[in-house]
Amino acid sequence: MTDLTTRAQLILLARTLHVHPQRLDHLRHLGAEQLHALHQQISGVLLDQHTEMFRRISALVPFIPLTIAIPLVQKLVPPMMTGRAAGPVGLDHPGKAAETLTMLEPGYAADCAPYLDPRAIEQLSDRMAPKPIVDIMNELLRRRDYVTVGPFLSCATDELMAAVETGVHDDAGLIFSAAFSYDAEVLSAVVRQLLDGPHRRVPRMAQTVLKGTTELQHAALSVFSRCAPDVVRRVGDMLFGGARPEDVARLVRNALTLGAVPEFLTLVGHLTPVGLWTLVGNPVFRDPNIGVDIVAQMGGRGDAESWRGLFTLMSRMDDDVRSAVGYALALLPDSAVAQLPAQATETASWPALLDLVAVSGERGQARFGSIWARLGPERRAYLHRSVTELGYDSRLAEITALVEPVEVDLLFFQRRQQGRYRNG
Repeated sequence: MTDLTTRAQLILLARTLHVHPQRLDHLRHLGAEQLHALHQQISGVLLDQHTEMFRRISALVPFIPLTIAIPLVQKLVPPMMTGRAAGPVGLDHPGKAAETLTMLEPGYAADCAPYLDPRAIEQLSDRMAPKPIVDIMNELLRRRDYVTVGPFLSCATDELMAAVETGVHDDAGLIFSAAFSYDAEVLSAVVRQLLDGPHRRVPRMAQTVLKGTTELQHAALSVFSRCAPDVVRRVGDMLFGGARPEDVARLVRNALTLGAVPEFLTLVGHLTPVGLWTLVGNPVFRDPNIGVDIVAQMGGRGDAESWRGLFTLMSRMDDDVRSAVGYALALLPDSAVAQLPAQATETASWPALLDLVAVSGERGQARFGSIWARLGPERRAYLHRSVTELGYDSRLAEITALVEPVEVDLLFFQRRQQGRYRNG
């Protein structure tokens, strides 16, 4: 399944192009980052096509009293036209645009919102009082138009975020909308406000997520896993630390069903001991197949954070689960198995990896050894060093026999020689 961040960018691009998202499904391989950049470029080109017409409208703005213009606009002008014109005009006359938003009915303003230039939303959020924006967001959330709310959250100032905490009460709607916000720094700022603001919204939101639909849990895992590590840690403890075991078990199973295991593991990798041990003790992990299914979704992942979570979680399981997980790691594609030493190095998880390899069984160790024997000299040298320093010589003797050792001093000498040759 395409990850939710990529799917969100596909939906935003499809809306801009006025096509069904399925027509753009072939672009999903681009990933969220490239789709976001493509959407920004196309949106700018489409909006800039009408620059001359908007320039003429903008020239009239200083001469038309808003008290006369706004009632006529709401009665006579289609929201799509108003929304598209509001962006360029708002950039030219930000003060007038901010005043206009305070005079529009929330329903009409919500109708216009999907057609606003994101550049104008950013400028307006800096200049106008937050209440009219909160009113528009509440109307959009009432309609469940989460795609349109996302850009408002992406441009939220500190003042607006504080107003959202106080004035927007739809927890599920905020989570769904945040899933359409691409900027991880903005997401972290929004969640921090909900964590530290006077209303302390996140504990309540955590309960909403645990009791919510499968789709809501998918959105929440996507949103929270993209936040800064300190935010992930606090939210993760609230999700797992004091939750009912059956609710946590349902979240784990839903993560497997939805293909959201990497997002789930990113949360796990930053849990405090309280949250981690509560999660590890959940009855859902008594079934070794759960661990095997989790590993199966990690074959194509290269991000360190989800691997950190996998090593952190599985190293604390009982022997039966760790043995099944170790063998499941050995059955990953050759490229994924070959990358495990690099993942262990990046996440400082060599003890966890070697323990899982040690309990993977004879066939598992044979596969690890055959693939790791083809590693480069640096990786082989570090593997032998880790096995020795962590005391796994006897338990991993078959692997060390298959993987040719490398003399570190000789390796460094060869690297220096190659450097001199290139520089000469």
